[in-house]
Amino acid sequence: MSAARWAGPPQDAAEVLRRAKEIAPVLRERAPEIEANRTLPAEVVELLRGTGVFRMCFAREWGGPELTSVEQLEVVEALAYGDASAAWCGVIGANSGLLANFLYQSVVKDVYPSLDLVTAGVLAPAGRAERVPGGFRLSGRWSFGSGIKHSDWVTSGAFLFQDGEPWAEPGSPHAHDSRQFLVPRSAVEVVDDWDTTGLCGTGSCDYTMTDVFVPDEHTFTFWEVRGTPGPLAQPDSFMRALCGVPLGVARAALDHAREVATTRYDRMAGRSWADSWRVQTELASCEAEFNAAREGVYGAMRRQWAVLAAGGTLDDLTPTERAASPLAWLHAFRASRTVVTRLYDLLQTWSINRSSPMDRWLRDTAVMCQNLTAQDAVLESVGAYLLGRPPLFRISLGLDR
Repeated sequence: MSAARWAGPPQDAAEVLRRAKEIAPVLRERAPEIEANRTLPAEVVELLRGTGVFRMCFAREWGGPELTSVEQLEVVEALAYGDASAAWCGVIGANSGLLANFLYQSVVKDVYPSLDLVTAGVLAPAGRAERVPGGFRLSGRWSFGSGIKHSDWVTSGAFLFQDGEPWAEPGSPHAHDSRQFLVPRSAVEVVDDWDTTGLCGTGSCDYTMTDVFVPDEHTFTFWEVRGTPGPLAQPDSFMRALCGVPLGVARAALDHAREVATTRYDRMAGRSWADSWRVQTELASCEAEFNAAREGVYGAMRRQWAVLAAGGTLDDLTPTERAASPLAWLHAFRASRTVVTRLYDLLQTWSINRSSPMDRWLRDTAVMCQNLTAQDAVLESVGAYLLGRPPLFRISLGLDR
């Protein structure tokens, strides 16, 4: 299968989702190769590009399909049902369309002449940007640049300096400002250090830049929307669909375990696995945990989207409603890992061989739960917000007051 099998880019969410589901079996088949490669093979990148996942966040005014957050989540789940690393890189690469809402609109078409270009990078301000005429000189090292090797553009956070001293915009409430900097992939040096337990195929290597000039028009912040305001022109929009990866993996593991249970025979007990009380109750319990986690994500997302699509802001949500999204993201990661672990134990020795997808799913979910989205820092931030205290991570979690 190649991207050429599809006639042109998809025009709507239904077509993007259909294509994502169509390549899922191919991704499953190529998962061992993806993992061994430690980054996505070029053919897999092109398969993803053909689905439209990289363009799915672009607004219709730019010629994109402008999928809602719910629709994006469905696409990511479908890709993760095939392979977690491919889905992870798909949702990261789709950030291009979201970044377009914060870039100067006069440069969007220059930066993204094709809506299928991939943007990778690290939003955390790990770099240093020295103010110079017309822009900045950017240097630093950033960790966990998922998809960096096959990206076209790289966005990176950095603190601002002028004449070697911390610098802030005139009138800024901060003593030391940071920004995002968009540079061509060719300006980046990749450190080949991604050798991990799971999500091996994401190629989430460190990368460095030294004294790279970035013009002012290629810098942006999440404080200022420069495109058309809307539900996707929000700082937390970058976080919403990521939990589709663990959800897709957990769904794949549940279906795999059910298939195994219907084909295995317990010779010692003299009965089919499907007749085992232990198997029946464990599968049902895992289904219940998965369904609750998944509906928590979709319920919070639908409520948020309804408010924003009607012209409201996050401030129009109650504190409980606003806190529901980051809590649901975290729970989706953690519950999916729990479900996969329990199914791994349920299948016992049928899980332990490298040829079993359970082995990879166990490792993938273990690694993805080390992402900030699944960490206690989210609980701390949400708890602080609900108690009227400053959240640790307020912008990225949509908790800014």
